[in-house]
Amino acid sequence: MLLLVFQVGGDRYALDANAVNEVLPLVEIRPIPQAPLGVAGMFDFRGAPVPVIDLSALMLGRRAERTLSTRLVIVNYPDDAGAMRPLGVIAEKATQTIRRAPSDFVESGVTSDGARYLGPVTRDAGGMVQRVEVTRLLPASVRDVLFKRDVEQSWPSPTSPAC
Repeated sequence: MLLLVFQVGGDRYALDANAVNEVLPLVEIRPIPQAPLGVAGMFDFRGAPVPVIDLSALMLGRRAERTLSTRLVIVNYPDDAGAMRPLGVIAEKATQTIRRAPSDFVESGVTSDGARYLGPVTRDAGGMVQRVEVTRLLPASVRDVLFKRDVEQSWPSPTSPAC
């Protein structure tokens, strides 16, 4: 499997490239007032608003550094109905890939309810790399805020008489 490697703090993590739609330079993100921890805001992606999370904020409680190697990774994220939706992920030093077989990963032996997205680990010449599971990135409460189902609005049609 091909993995996109990035850093949070001094530690290295990876996303399965099958979940990655595009890797973009960091663009202007519009903040969402009172957003949950880790939610950076949203941006315009090909004419549609796309929510963005900041992995450094999610994992360390601080915003990602704005450097030339900080990227906006567009991943395919399943909403509560199972439909794939674009989700922006801000990742520092997201400039390299590695190839690993699924059997190269081992469970870390450490779990955290607050970081269910952390998967198994592997090693390379640079040290340990932990996989981030895209499908577990957001708790249900945050997923529901970012990916509300389209609700039919009962607006009067432009041709109906005024009330």
